[in-house]
Amino acid sequence: MLNKIRDYLDFAGLQYRNPDKAGEEREKMMAFRNKGQEARKAFTELAKAFQASHPEWQLQQTSQWMNQAQRLRPHFWVYLQREGKVTEPMMALRLYGNQNNWGISIEVSFVERKKDETTLSKQAKILDIPVVDGIYYWVQKNDESYRVQATEENRQLLRQQLSNQEIRKVLVKVDIPVADEDTIDKVLDKLDRGFEKLSPYYQVTRVSIIG
Repeated sequence: MLNKIRDYLDFAGLQYRNPDKAGEEREKMMAFRNKGQEARKAFTELAKAFQASHPEWQLQQTSQWMNQAQRLRPHFWVYLQREGKVTEPMMALRLYGNQNNWGISIEVSFVERKKDETTLSKQAKILDIPVVDGIYYWVQKNDESYRVQATEENRQLLRQQLSNQEIRKVLVKVDIPVADEDTIDKVLDKLDRGFEKLSPYYQVTRVSIIG
């Protein structure tokens, strides 16, 4: 399962075409499709195995193996919803890296295309909680996203920048590296620990915003 996920990572961004219209590249396109479908299935199975230990969370649909421009998109993600609406912050599992250095990040974030007028203010509440070891922030500014080290100084700075509308949103994340020798059970155990670490950040987004 893990090998199928890892082996598809280096296909990121390659152009896919319908094999029946690809001429001499027909076999190549069929291989792209097969690898993409197998990797997506493997990631979904891993997510289902994780969710089985967290039955109070409902697994959403895994992202597709290519985007609308038919570029291969191996960094799959899936959201988990516990309560509330899909417009609100949720937890998500997201692949990162390449074949030689990859893993799964856990994050408190939201689905952009489903957000409403309260989503961003609820997401911002993750900055109300002091930092803990092992987390980091993922910041969006002017359609660009970048990583920010989780320190108390940076937390206060990000709160100020959000308040001043200098940045648009901040996610909180934990990276779970996956090694070649890792078993499924070991990966699931590491995911459980990361999930537990982020739980308070999710919980704070559930607090009602007054005023």
